[in-house]
Amino acid sequence: MSKADDRGNHHLHIELTPAQYQLLTEKARQCGLTKRALILRLLEERELRSRPSEEIKSLRTEIHQIGNNINQIARRVNAGIAGANEAKRALYLLDQVYELMYRIAKK
Repeated sequence: MSKADDRGNHHLHIELTPAQYQLLTEKARQCGLTKRALILRLLEERELRSRPSEEIKSLRTEIHQIGNNINQIARRVNAGIAGANEAKRALYLLDQVYELMYRIAKK
């Protein structure tokens, strides 16, 4: 049995083969966690999520920007400033959002 330090924490030393260490390092990198944080999440049976790819991040940003455009158009339409053409543009942009969301869902 290990002895706790002044704060009640236990320290653990483990030996890993080079392949095991590489696997641990890679999995931690994929999740955006430190090796310690990854091991703790595994022990606590908490969900592990991979970090989104750069493509997914880019698609999210694009969806966010399109959403902002749609909101601006909706405000103008609701205020009576914008006409039918801008409302059609908002619908077109919304269609683009759905297309991007479909691409993300396929990943």
